[in-house]
This record gives sequence, structure tokens and C-alpha cells, in this order.
Amino acid sequence: MKLSRNIHAFIAVGLLSAVLFACEKEMKLSLPVETDLSGKALIKVYSATLNAARNYVYVDKIPVTGAALVYGGLFPSVSYYSAINAGSRTVDIKDTLVTTTQNALTFTSTFVAGSHYTIFTYDTVTNTKHLVVKDNIQVPTDTTARLRFANLIYSKVAAPNVDIYSAKRKENIFTNVATAAVTDFIPFATDISDTLFVRATGTVINLTQLNSVLPREKRSYTVVFRGVYQLTTGTNTRALVNFTNY
Repeated sequence: MKLSRNIHAFIAVGLLSAVLFACEKEMKLSLPVETDLSGKALIKVYSATLNAARNYVYVDKIPVTGAALVYGGLFPSVSYYSAINAGSRTVDIKDTLVTTTQNALTFTSTFVAGSHYTIFTYDTVTNTKHLVVKDNIQVPTDTTARLRFANLIYSKVAAPNVDIYSAKRKENIFTNVATAAVTDFIPFATDISDTLFVRATGTVINLTQLNSVLPREKRSYTVVFRGVYQLTTGTNTRALVNFTNY
């Protein structure tokens, strides 16, 4: 009888421990996501670095990305930003493979609390460069969207400045934009699908195009001219692409 009582007690303790562990595990899995963004700045990272394959982003030596960022990749990959502590921060963007030929980017920038930023990388893996751009996010009060243009094209010789021509408006919506420049956001209609063309400034020759541009109202987007200016085929062909900021 005593042995039986001990066995029952042991089983009861074991069940209680299992329940407590399950509760503790559930509590850990149910911890609230941080929603207090006071003292936080918000960042995105876009990679226009040719042939980038395994880039990771660190802020003050703390990793902020999960999956590797490749050429044409965006972090976060959807229409929101990643929160970091505001203030002066050291950012590292690098390929962690031991045998990589990519030069690591390390720079310090000041990020203001409550502000949005996009970090652009561009050029080649052996000469990677960056831009830190403060994103002036303004949610329209009407049915329009917001659009801006980043000229991150690569060329071994100086590439000409470019215009972005709207087939819908029948006019340039961005004019004389130099390489490694990012424009401000402009209002953009959302009622009809548009096609955007890249042209060397002052010409009517289309270098490449972005079809079916139909942004959602009250959203903000960036259009990027990337790749190698002289290439019209292959992985690094010149291309016009876009991503959602907000």
C-alpha cells in the first residue's frame, strides 16, 4: 500500500510538473510583441549591389535580419519597417561567408526617433556603397498614392542622368536624376494602370520599363533603376523595379 501511494504521488508530481512546464512554455510563446516604439527609428534595407548573395544587416553588432539579403532583396520583405533604437548607430552590412570577395559595409548614422529610413546598397560586391535616406512618409488624405525614384544603376563609365516617363500622364514625372540619387515622394494617381519608362535625360529612347504600375491609395512606393547600364539581357540587365515602403 505504501509503495502504491508513493507511485501515485510520483505520478501526480510528474503530471503537475508537465502541466507547469506546458504553462511556462505557453507563457513564453505568448509573450507580447513589443508595440511601444517610443525611442525607436524605423528602417528598411534594399540591396542593389550587383551579385550580392548572402548579406546580413547588423545594428550595433546585433543582427536584425533573418534570411540572407540578395541582389534585389528587401528587408523587411513586406510593407513595414524594422524598429531599432534611435540615435547614433553603427550599421554593418556584410556577406558572412569566409571566402567572400564582397567588401563589408560599416558606417555610423544618426536615426531620429519616430522617423523612417531606407538604407540602399549599390555598385558591385568589391566596391559596395550605401545611401541612408530619410523617408518622408505622408499618408494622403485623398485617393492618391506616393511614389519616388532611386537611380542605382551601375556603369563602368559615367552613365547619363535619367528621366522617368509616365505613359499615362504623357510626361516625365522625374527629371534629370543622377546616379546614386533618390528623389522625394510625389503624389501618384491610383485609378488607372500606368507604364513607366527610363530615358536618358533629354531623349525619347526607352532604356527599360515597368509595366502595370497600379499602386494602392494611401500607400508609398519606391521605383528603382538597377543593374548594369549597358546590359539588356542576363541577371544584371538594366531594369526598373519597385517596392512598397508603407
